[in-house]
Amino acid sequence: MSAAPLNQPAAGAAFAASGTASPSPAGSTGDPVHVGLIMDGNRRWARNRALPRALGHKAGVEAVRRAVQACADAGIGWLTLFAFSSENWQRSADEVRDLTGLLRLYLRHEVNTLAKNGVRLRVIGERERFGRETMAAIAEAEAATAHNTRLNLTVALSYGARAEIAAATRAIAAEVAAGTLDPAAVDEAAIAARLSTAGMPDPDLIIRTSGEQRLSNFLLWQAAYAEFVFLDVLWPDFEAAHLDQALTEYRRRARRFGVGAG
Repeated sequence: MSAAPLNQPAAGAAFAASGTASPSPAGSTGDPVHVGLIMDGNRRWARNRALPRALGHKAGVEAVRRAVQACADAGIGWLTLFAFSSENWQRSADEVRDLTGLLRLYLRHEVNTLAKNGVRLRVIGERERFGRETMAAIAEAEAATAHNTRLNLTVALSYGARAEIAAATRAIAAEVAAGTLDPAAVDEAAIAARLSTAGMPDPDLIIRTSGEQRLSNFLLWQAAYAEFVFLDVLWPDFEAAHLDQALTEYRRRARRFGVGAG
């Protein structure tokens, strides 16, 4: 992320203790509160330029900096980045090593800028799979930015939505078996409160780059009423103008949340 200040006033509240925010009223307009970004296209970007794959991922990190700045400048309060899926572990050992190395580098070099610019960082997913050194770096970055409220930045690492939902249901089953939760009390709110995104508003807008049009196991529960914008740009080329394009499309839509005829 650039050292330039984030110019907007505080737009996102700190993480709540549990639960999720209610969706906006049907038909409401305005900008999204929460944007999810599926960052796709690093490898193709490098291949198109006859560059090593690692340079594509490095260019993707630069795009992350631009995206965080652009969202803050747009007054978006919540941004969730799909950085490393649970399925990405199946890639070659070399690529996984490149990706995890870039993650550690980002955490070391960016945490002071995030803290100074009012960005709160949180990581969701199976962080323990990254090893002790990376887990410690994540914890330090989260602690250093814990009191910031200008932009809530969530990074999904070793994250898969199906595994997240399965974990929530296991937690509910354990509580029911222990007699601490009445099965009749298990509703949507009970499940949402046990997801890794508990306390966060559901995403209003999910953007995917590279021209692909799928969720790839990202925020399946939370995206029930999200709007989707698929951009034909590879992630390393993502600029503020692409965010503006997605926001313009979002504002054009009428959100009904199942209320009223289309």
